[in-house]
Amino acid sequence: MAMRARQKIRAPRRGPTAGKTDDFEKYWGDLSTSLKKIHTKDASDISFELLYRNAYGIVLANRGPDLYERTKALEKEWLDGEVKAQVTAAITSSLLLAREQVDVQDQANERREAGERFLAAIKEAWEDHQLCMGMITDVLMYMDRVLAEHRKPPIYVAAMALFRDHVLRSTIRSDSETTVYSVLESTVLFMIQLERSGHIIDRPLIRHCIYMLEGLYETITEEESTKLYLTVFEPAFLEASRKFYQAEGRRLLETGDAATFCNIATERLREEIERCADTISPSTESKIKDILDNELIRNNLKEVISLEGTGVKNMLDNDRIDVLQSLYVLSARVDDKKAPLTAAVQKRIVEMGKEINASAIAAAQASTLGVGKKPEPGEKKPAEKEKPVNQQTVAAIKWVDDILALKQKFDNIWMKAFKSDQVMQGAISSSFAEFINLGQGSSDSRSSEYLSLFFDENLKKGIKGKTDIEVDALLENGITLLRYVKDKDMFEAYYKKHLSRRLLMKRSVSMDAERQMISKMKMEVGNQFTQRLEAMFKDMTISEDLTSSYKQHVRQASDPDQKKVELDINVLTSTMWPMEIMSNVKSDKVQLACIFPKEIESVKQSFEQFYLGKHNGRKLSWQASMGTADIRATFQRSNGKTQRHELNVSTYAMMILMLFNDVPAGESLTYTDIQAQTRIPDHDLGRNLLSLAVAPKTRVLKKDPMSKDVNPTDRFFFNHDFQSPFMKVRIGVVSGSANKVENQDQRKETEKKMSEERGASIEAAIVRIMKQRKTLIHSQLMTEVLTQLSARFTPDVNMIKKRIESLIDREYLERVEEDPPTYGYVA
Repeated sequence: MAMRARQKIRAPRRGPTAGKTDDFEKYWGDLSTSLKKIHTKDASDISFELLYRNAYGIVLANRGPDLYERTKALEKEWLDGEVKAQVTAAITSSLLLAREQVDVQDQANERREAGERFLAAIKEAWEDHQLCMGMITDVLMYMDRVLAEHRKPPIYVAAMALFRDHVLRSTIRSDSETTVYSVLESTVLFMIQLERSGHIIDRPLIRHCIYMLEGLYETITEEESTKLYLTVFEPAFLEASRKFYQAEGRRLLETGDAATFCNIATERLREEIERCADTISPSTESKIKDILDNELIRNNLKEVISLEGTGVKNMLDNDRIDVLQSLYVLSARVDDKKAPLTAAVQKRIVEMGKEINASAIAAAQASTLGVGKKPEPGEKKPAEKEKPVNQQTVAAIKWVDDILALKQKFDNIWMKAFKSDQVMQGAISSSFAEFINLGQGSSDSRSSEYLSLFFDENLKKGIKGKTDIEVDALLENGITLLRYVKDKDMFEAYYKKHLSRRLLMKRSVSMDAERQMISKMKMEVGNQFTQRLEAMFKDMTISEDLTSSYKQHVRQASDPDQKKVELDINVLTSTMWPMEIMSNVKSDKVQLACIFPKEIESVKQSFEQFYLGKHNGRKLSWQASMGTADIRATFQRSNGKTQRHELNVSTYAMMILMLFNDVPAGESLTYTDIQAQTRIPDHDLGRNLLSLAVAPKTRVLKKDPMSKDVNPTDRFFFNHDFQSPFMKVRIGVVSGSANKVENQDQRKETEKKMSEERGASIEAAIVRIMKQRKTLIHSQLMTEVLTQLSARFTPDVNMIKKRIESLIDREYLERVEEDPPTYGYVA
């Protein structure tokens, strides 16, 4: 909109005065002729100073109002007669057709060209009107100043209103109700629709027409909110856009491709922002964005996300980061919580997690079924007995590896596609927790056991050759999964079991890594969780000093020439170590103490005297199942040669082999004989005999009859023909369960023990709370107990109720009121 120069009003030196004869008509005749020449671009010979004097004289003669009205009438006549004709002449029949809802492709070029001619005519008429009225306003400047005191709008404003009423709002023909503005509006909307369809339009031309609408007002006072652009064009533009994007959304859904929808929706947003900046008005940007958000994105987003074959499921499975990012941006525009997207991501994570769970269960079941198979005739692989259990362990570790791979996949998606959004992170974390803890409390839930086996395998051999940074990353990955495990007390039980084996059998690759693991667990789940684990390490350190002291004691007390059995001892605090697991004895059976060889028994008694002399009041209970021994064995070959080997065996295997020192060559011992002379538990005796007599590379004994099973009637001979390329031979124990996946019976035993421990934890929590609060209603007590214990496990509500009743029966608590149920602490 052209701006009018504001000049200082200066009184002319001479001219008509108030005291002279009123020559209004004469002056007006000269003035009107000159004003018309301004409109017709024929003002080269006009003296604007003379025109100004004439207008000044008319106002001084108190004929200002008449001059004002005559000028308005002249402008009206000019607009009605010349300008309107010029504009309507540019309106063709194709522009009138364009007002109907027809295909924009139909005769697009013809309509665009006709529209551009019409818009150019409007632009020219408007700019001419502005230019001429600027000049006329300068001539009538004194009139405007005087009439302003009578609240008359400036002549320029009045002329703009005349243009609005006598050009834009005039009908194109006397026999038609169609106005110039309606053709203007439909033409501009038609052009925008063409551009949305991929055509190129004259943006600057449309922008000048929009400038016109922004410079015209509904009222003579020209309030900002009454601009024609805001009152008539913008609502029409928004409504047309709403219909367009409703149709666009339906069309894109019909294509069935989510990536296409995201790309087009993103591109449409960019286009509309650009259109508001270059073609229409920046003030419309927020409103057109709302249209896009509601009609194109929000109304269709849920369907796009769930599109079969191309939706979020497909994007996640194929790591389509770019499309996921577009979808995330679109979701974030219309919903802060991004509910449809988070629901779809969570659903897919749980589905993929369930697939990992099912795969692990299937592998474990397949291995279990393999145990029951009878060997085929002629089968020559005795070690097959081990394979099913090993396969179960492999399946457990693979379960953890698969979940870590899935976690890494979604971490990558979260950072790159979801821009590290906290809402999405919470959704992903809750989904992992859901499937990891699926079936918690049932035999199908193995997450705690599998995770502990993962740590066990890596701390035994998985970290060998890795750098400190790699070890830290591996442990941190495991800790990440531990965060998701709800029943952390179950994990602690398994971890203690596996840690005890690593420590006692010296299987750990790095004690620094072991301590690093404890430190990480302490930071993650608290000091209470790691107290017992730290106590196990403390026992090992104390035992090293104790062994050193005992050896020093033996050297001082014995004959230096006498051959002695060297003893490395680990003294364990029974309340801190999983003694019931290490002993492998059912709790409902009485197991007599093992009978050690006399050489070992004397060393055993010697150490007991030494230890109890230092620690009065303590009791030592020997756990032979956790010990190892290095023994020297001599093999007399049938050809007369002698072969010696150092055998590293379990304590039970050492006890079995030493029995054969007193057995004449060629004689044997039955299974029953060995059991009677050693009292080794059946389970451990069978395993050790299999290791010594059946495992193909370690047959130090011969078994008759030869089979994969051990029966009470089997006979065992010392195998003098044993051969090995190694001087030192390690003989492992087959089918051990300590570092393998538990079978159903073992699982039930673990769950039974865990239930007892949880019951004690619940009671302790109840007593702590009541001791502090003295009285508490039932619902508040339940809430506080659940809150306190949630870090270790998810307590069963019925178990809490039973424990409350038990504490009442034992007079730790008492009922204070019945409604509502309230308990009191009994001091």
